[in-house]
Amino acid sequence: MRYASLFTEYLKNYAKTKLTYRADFWIEVISDLLFQIMNLIFILVVFQHTPSLGGWSQDEVVFVYGFFMIPYGIFSTFFGIWNFSERYVVKGEMDRVLTRPAHSLFQVLLENVDPPSLMGSAVGAGIMAICWTRLDLPFHAMDLLMLALFVIGAVLIYGGIYTALSAISFFSDSPTGIVPLIYNIQNYGRYPVNIYNKAIRFVLTWLLPFAFVGVIPASYFLEKKADDLSKLAMLTPVMGLVVFTLGLALWNHGVKRYRGAGS
Repeated sequence: MRYASLFTEYLKNYAKTKLTYRADFWIEVISDLLFQIMNLIFILVVFQHTPSLGGWSQDEVVFVYGFFMIPYGIFSTFFGIWNFSERYVVKGEMDRVLTRPAHSLFQVLLENVDPPSLMGSAVGAGIMAICWTRLDLPFHAMDLLMLALFVIGAVLIYGGIYTALSAISFFSDSPTGIVPLIYNIQNYGRYPVNIYNKAIRFVLTWLLPFAFVGVIPASYFLEKKADDLSKLAMLTPVMGLVVFTLGLALWNHGVKRYRGAGS
């Protein structure tokens, strides 16, 4: 209950700030939507030159992209810690965080909460619904439960990976440039993994499991049998728990090593 109360207070503070600068809020929403639309247009342009991509039709790939947007929007809302190293370690704001009784990661995440990113999740759900109809997929009540489980698992995968990357700052004297690299790699998860060679497929599935944030769970609803993707989909929540647990463990270990920003 204490953490739920803190969560509410952080959201209230965010709302007060954004209501003061409403134009900035809507500019952020529109720019995020434009970014997602450009990615969608890129997929549509690709299918102007080929009827299928690794055996996947245009509607199937767009369906996967729609799913990809849902967990990514939630992740961007609650895990916006792209500048953690610069702000909290180099500038010393982590000292302030550690003087409070709440868990340090919880505080850092909510200080950087970004609700406008949820618009991307809403758009992704709309894209999925349209493609669901165009593909004439069967719909069952259980699909909603599975969708929720897959989204939660995908968000935990995102959160675990980027929490671990942020925790590296506790062990390094200077900001690391690995985050932009991983950010670019994650985008491969929105495309069918069977279009890549075996090495890349292995990395995207088991080392940096970004295939579990897009194409693998989406294949469950598409009933894609190629490479048993639909069977792997059931591992999404498990993969999410494993990756987030490892990321949190690395964070907690890094916090113990943190000695302050110095003078």
